[in-house]
Amino acid sequence: MSVQETRPVVLVLTALAVEYAAVRPYIEGRKERVHPNGTRVEVGSLPGSPWQVAVSELGVGAERAAALATRLIEWLKPEAVFFTGVAGSLKDDIPLGDVVVGTQVYDIHGGKQTDEGFKVRPKALPSSHALEQAARSAARDLADVRVHFAPIATGDVVLAGSESDIARHIETHYNDAGAIEMEGSGAANAAHLSGHLDALVVRGISDRANARKAQADAGGSQRRAAAHAASVTVAVLRKHLPRGRSADSEEDPQGRHDGDHIDFRGGVFHGTVVGKRTGTR
Repeated sequence: MSVQETRPVVLVLTALAVEYAAVRPYIEGRKERVHPNGTRVEVGSLPGSPWQVAVSELGVGAERAAALATRLIEWLKPEAVFFTGVAGSLKDDIPLGDVVVGTQVYDIHGGKQTDEGFKVRPKALPSSHALEQAARSAARDLADVRVHFAPIATGDVVLAGSESDIARHIETHYNDAGAIEMEGSGAANAAHLSGHLDALVVRGISDRANARKAQADAGGSQRRAAAHAASVTVAVLRKHLPRGRSADSEEDPQGRHDGDHIDFRGGVFHGTVVGKRTGTR
């Protein structure tokens, strides 16, 4: 069963309840749907956009995200996939509450262990150019959220020590990454393997990926970061258009073309459309 009835679908994935709760209020007319294997989504419309949005809370971890994202992609047939939530900052100039939009996603655990040490075999997936461009456009009008565009590192680890081995590994081999989280590469890989599917990872900064992580979380930083990531995701969706629609046709969906034609792109008709042209231009 597909939910794609009258509107194109976008899939917004989250890992944590606080991330899901930040996205949910934006979606109107929500209805819960259940995949035959039990994975649940809520589906509704996003005001100010042409999208039907399906949001799901998958739980933690890249492998889990990859498996469940693949399942939902096959079921819902979305045009775009977002992973939206919180992350730890890897840069001094990306403070708590800011948002990082992933220009690409690194799987930091790729490599080979040898007698000479660990030899990194970097794995990176670029974000969708169209979604990244929509994000850059949307960010210019966001007065309350500062947005950064940088690679995002994904690892099956909670980084709570800036002097740890894994922190040094990231600094040595992925030193342009702006944030670290646990699911982005799984979702991005699922989108990549499904074909030409737009994907973007959007992460609000909830901690500094250091020993003060628990203190930051206790102070409400996760909720604030999740809210900012959700607001950026929604702003991107209000900029991004479904395939086959251009900005010009969306602004003037019934604009006149050259010759004796009317542009009805974006309309829904049941039966023959009959008209008569009168007057002059």
